[in-house]
Amino acid sequence: MTPQPHYQAPLYRGSGKLEGLSALITGGDSGIGRSVAVLFAREGANVAIVYLPPEQSDAETTKAAIEKEGRRGLLIPGDVTDAAFCRSAVQTTVQEFGQLDILVNNAAYQQTHKSLEDISDDEWDLTFRTNIHGYFYMAKAALPHLAPGSAIINCGSITGLEGSKELIDYASTKGAIHAFTKSLAQNLADRRIRVNCVAPGPIWTPLQPVSKPPEKVAKHGADTPMKRPGQPEEVAPAFVFFASQADSSYISGEILTVLGGETRAG
Repeated sequence: MTPQPHYQAPLYRGSGKLEGLSALITGGDSGIGRSVAVLFAREGANVAIVYLPPEQSDAETTKAAIEKEGRRGLLIPGDVTDAAFCRSAVQTTVQEFGQLDILVNNAAYQQTHKSLEDISDDEWDLTFRTNIHGYFYMAKAALPHLAPGSAIINCGSITGLEGSKELIDYASTKGAIHAFTKSLAQNLADRRIRVNCVAPGPIWTPLQPVSKPPEKVAKHGADTPMKRPGQPEEVAPAFVFFASQADSSYISGEILTVLGGETRAG
C-alpha cells in the first residue's frame, strides 16, 4: 500500500494510563488495530492481537512494535466468525497474561458494490458474521474475565451513522455495532464494565485498496473538510481514552466520531 499507513504516533507520549493491564484486539495486524496496539503498549498494557492467518507477516510487524514499547505482544491467528475460536482466543490471552481488562472489537470486512443486486447472499452473510457476529462472540467470551473497571471498545463507522451508497451491507453492520454498543453498555452498567464505540470517517488503512477500485482509493478522504483521509495514529488515541479509567470512568454507551472535521454525523 502506497503510501504506507502511519501507525507509530511519534507525537504521542505515554503516561502509564494502562499500566499493568492486558488487552485483546481483533484485527490488530494492521491499520487502526495496529496503531491501537502500539499506543496501548506505550501506556503500559500487554497486548494480544487476533488476525486472519494469511496476515501473519503483518501481525509479526505489530508484535515487534508492541515489544519495542517494552510490553508483551501475543499473536492469535484465527477467524472471529467462529465462536469457538473467539472463546479460545480469550482463554489464550488470560492464560498468557493472567487477566483480561480491555477488549477491542475491530476486525472488519467490506467490499463496495454499486447495487444491492450485486451483493451475493454469501457475501452479505460474511459481512455480518465478521462485523457484528464476531463482536458478539468476542464480548460474550470476554465477559466472564472482565472485572469492574474493565472496558469493551467497538469500532464503528461514519457509514453506520449516515449510510453508504456502495457499502450497504458494511454500513448496516456498523449501524448494528452502534446499537450493540449502547445496549451492552446499559446491560453492563451494574457490573461497572464500560462499553463504548469509536466511529471513524475515511481512514488510510489496508482495507481500502482491497475493497475499492483504484480511482476511488485515490480520492479516499478528499471530501472531508480536511481534504484527506485520517491516519490510524490519528484515531488510536480515542481508543486509549475509552480504555483508560483515568480518562473515561464516567463514560459508557458513547459513539465517538473521528471524521476529519465533518460535523453532520454523530
